[in-house]
Amino acid sequence: MAPTPSCPPELRGVVFRGSHAVRRGQLTTTHLRSRAFVRLFRDVRAGPDVVVDHRVRAVAAAQLLLPGAVVAGRSAAVLWGVPLAGLTDDVELVLPPGCTSGRVDGVRVRRERIAVEETVLRSGVAVTSLVRTALDLARARPVEEAVALVDRFLLAVPVGQAEVLAAARADPSRGARRREAVVRLADGLAESPQETVVRLLLQRAGLPAPIPQFRVLHEGREVARVDLGWPAHRVAVEYDGRWHGGTAQFARDRARLNRLTAAGWRVVFVTAEDLRDPASVVGRVRAELAR
Repeated sequence: MAPTPSCPPELRGVVFRGSHAVRRGQLTTTHLRSRAFVRLFRDVRAGPDVVVDHRVRAVAAAQLLLPGAVVAGRSAAVLWGVPLAGLTDDVELVLPPGCTSGRVDGVRVRRERIAVEETVLRSGVAVTSLVRTALDLARARPVEEAVALVDRFLLAVPVGQAEVLAAARADPSRGARRREAVVRLADGLAESPQETVVRLLLQRAGLPAPIPQFRVLHEGREVARVDLGWPAHRVAVEYDGRWHGGTAQFARDRARLNRLTAAGWRVVFVTAEDLRDPASVVGRVRAELAR
């Protein structure tokens, strides 16, 4: 196999415009297209020491590709430390109305006005504030996905549902009422999108509201924390993603289940397969609550 082409030291750990490097004589066009560099966007490359992830791509897009853009949506969440976008997901940017720019593969651009107080500087680029990022996540469709995104974001950042809800109420822009409805459905406690989906399913079925991430106590000590709990009924719902793994994990899971049973709790497990039949899931939980 041919050796990886060399890279000028000054380009090893940076992201740069390829045309600028060629103009400065640091690279030739052929060298620029070699395996020594990772292509992020048109005319944007990363040196060999750069660990490319969504954060790197978002910063590169806002700094080099569309200077003056504001990082928003899931990309903003990543810059706030919440991994809601992966390596290959489009970078989400906002540009002022009337700003002209061509379509760029790998970048999703929205044009609207963002107040200065709704942006902060992170990693050297403008990023939507915590509250504005939460409201942008509430734009997602369908509603279940939007609520799941807001849940995961609020769980990880120092801003609460009440603050985001107040901002949604004060927002006169188009779509604000839908975003307000999404934020109302969020609780900022779910640790996975599936937990949010299950909670919304049971809520829409008219079942009593559960307590998310409820800590079960028995004989004065905590024995488990359950995804959704009805302490008056001693019933819990668990999304079944956590009950898998090797022998040691299986033993820990069974010990946890035994502690819940000893405390008088009944557990309804819900899997991805179960969610294909929502009525059955609702019926099982309803039956346990009625016992």
